[in-house]
Amino acid sequence: MQLETQEFRAEAKFQRVSPQKARLVLELIKGRRVGEALETVAFTKKGVAPLVEKVLRAAIQNANYLSQERDLDLDVDNLYVKTALANEGPRMKRIRPAPMGRAFRYQRRLAHIVIAVAERKRAGLVETAEPETPKKRLLKGAAAAKKRVAKKPAAKKAVAKKSAKNWKKAAK
Repeated sequence: MQLETQEFRAEAKFQRVSPQKARLVLELIKGRRVGEALETVAFTKKGVAPLVEKVLRAAIQNANYLSQERDLDLDVDNLYVKTALANEGPRMKRIRPAPMGRAFRYQRRLAHIVIAVAERKRAGLVETAEPETPKKRLLKGAAAAKKRVAKKPAAKKAVAKKSAKNWKKAAK
């Protein structure tokens, strides 16, 4: 029996930060519990961190509000960051003055930041995966080794002999 967990989202669109820089902070909080994620963002020294914290708090408030509206049994302390994305928004084209009356174009990037939180499954419902044993790891390594094809060392010697002959001809 598999229960679907409710997911609660918050978005911040058209933010003046490049998606690449926003992803650096979002990768830190992905998969963490909400309290731990808030602490991590609070002590992150990136400029986008306050914005990510604001979106994360909005997602938590959305979860709290919607669970009350729909009469869901939701434990806010049991929430975790399910997804944290920074998608690319439209680019603003700008012009920078260049020498001799010319102009260089550059682009200011915008990001759409999306954070979704969900409730972790309770301990009684969690299905455990079979742990990987050292024997299984060895078998995987042996299978990968069989797939590799060995190169012939004789081919290297033949190339070396040919290049030595060409060098001798050129020296004459």
